[in-house]
Amino acid sequence: MVEVTGSTQDDLTQLVAEKKASNGDVIATEFQSAGRGRVDRKFDAPAASALMFSLYIQPQREKSDWSFLPLLTGLSAIFALMKLEPESLPTLKWPNDILLGDGKVGGIIAQVSGDGVIIGVGINVGMTEEELPVPHATSLALHQYSTLDRNLILSTFLTTFEELFTRWQSGEDLRHLYKERSATIGRDIRIELPDGTHKNGKAVDVTPAGELILEDGSRVTVGDIVHLR
Repeated sequence: MVEVTGSTQDDLTQLVAEKKASNGDVIATEFQSAGRGRVDRKFDAPAASALMFSLYIQPQREKSDWSFLPLLTGLSAIFALMKLEPESLPTLKWPNDILLGDGKVGGIIAQVSGDGVIIGVGINVGMTEEELPVPHATSLALHQYSTLDRNLILSTFLTTFEELFTRWQSGEDLRHLYKERSATIGRDIRIELPDGTHKNGKAVDVTPAGELILEDGSRVTVGDIVHLR
């Protein structure tokens, strides 16, 4: 745990580059001044209001399978939240937004580094409505979670992640678990692509590599998803 840092992702990236990182290393922080989400979006959170950490793992599966890891991480996060608050019903918006109701309570970023993958997780824990970074965000506190101890949430996540990662590492197909907790599968969606274009379709499945499969058979590997009513 570090009190203040620019980014836990950058800290671990530096350690990997210096060959000082080991499989399973975790860095968590009270506050980061240069946190980021997917596609380099900025992630802001007041000090001590969010759980922010990065994890370094060295998968033994083929590299082509590694792109499922953000989805597996999202699963680990919502299963951990359900262990802590059994009545809660968090879901996942493809590829790896963590939702409570229609609000985003957390997000995940993953990048290949050295012989492994650095996964960054941010979960809004104690934020008030005024502290939320964007209008569509929410927090555990706003959903009346009784457990807001970030150390407990982190330890529960890591235990859950280890269980799922071990199963995935052994070759198990965990897509059925993802689909059960997906807020995207079965929905009409709009995919907003990085080049500014968009495409509409119905999400029906994910591939073993984590790609989103549409009803017309096409696959989505990158883009922002909008759930259509």
